[in-house]
Amino acid sequence: MLSPLDDYPVHQTAAPIREVATSDRNFYDRYYFNCGSHSGEEFLVFGLGQYPNLGTADAFALLRRGSEHRVVRASAELGTDRLDTTVGPLRVEVLEGLKKLRFVLEPNDWGLSADLTFDAAMPATLEPRQIIRGAANRIIIDACRLAQTGRWTGSFTVDGQTTQVTPDTWWGTRDRSWGIRPVGEPEPPGRPGEFHTLFWLYLPIQFPDHSVIVILQEDEAGNRALEEALLVWPEATGRPAEQLGRPDVTITFQPGTRVPTSATIRFTRRDDKIPEITAEVQLAAHLGVGTGYGFDPGWKHGMYQGPLTVDGETVDLTDPAVASRLVGITDSLARFTRDGQVGYGLFELLAIGPHRPTGLTGFL
Repeated sequence: MLSPLDDYPVHQTAAPIREVATSDRNFYDRYYFNCGSHSGEEFLVFGLGQYPNLGTADAFALLRRGSEHRVVRASAELGTDRLDTTVGPLRVEVLEGLKKLRFVLEPNDWGLSADLTFDAAMPATLEPRQIIRGAANRIIIDACRLAQTGRWTGSFTVDGQTTQVTPDTWWGTRDRSWGIRPVGEPEPPGRPGEFHTLFWLYLPIQFPDHSVIVILQEDEAGNRALEEALLVWPEATGRPAEQLGRPDVTITFQPGTRVPTSATIRFTRRDDKIPEITAEVQLAAHLGVGTGYGFDPGWKHGMYQGPLTVDGETVDLTDPAVASRLVGITDSLARFTRDGQVGYGLFELLAIGPHRPTGLTGFL
């Protein structure tokens, strides 16, 4: 199945680009963005994914403001042209690879629209490859991802009221990941497997003149399967990224929840003193509610929803009826302080199962 991308010298296998190198149904290719104001009053999260072996694509935009959690989402059949990222009213445009991207949400019935451009503040960095095995030793995640911090320009509109977004006070991060991750409708379970803890922490942090990216994945006892702490300088400085050593993080949670409120991050690099970073969560976005990242049975990434389905919902996070959905991955807008400098970024946490280092017990 040929597509316009086949005219570019980018092939990796002896097959058209539309045919990915693996037949695994769970192959995916995804954009992720977040955009937050320094005031901490509004936080936007966007995502768009393609699932070539399922023949689907989907996208979402999430606004967190006060107790309001508003989502617009769409799902469509994936065509032959993977350069066309349009999914209903949502699309991503690569204006300059690894430097400038545009996210558009056209006006729709759910009262949220946006036209926002991301300009990179630092070079994109390639993160360590993530591999997780499940029951019968089957690989359930095998993913490659790049990360980048940047500034936003444009506007978004909520119920007819438009907010201008300027790069001085609207910062954010983005990532691009691809590989294998559970997507689509549930698969036959096969042989039962023992449940294992997944504790995942991801902190891309932007300061005025540098960025810090922290990743760690641990088991119940705190043993590391993956870790990285990287200091990234602007491209104009000519300075390469620097490893900061082992990251160690102490987290404070909202009582009775797995929602973080603050944290301290320390590093073990020995050649000089690396000041610790403190984090203060400003606004939490529960990706499990409506975006496809969570446990909503009718809308998960890659699920077939028909030729084109556009949907949305607005929930009040203080409503007791919503409480049972506020589980799983949490993406929080956070304010960070390091050696007198103030920065902003993402505090992403997925904690499933018991985790002794933080005192978390039970499943959720």
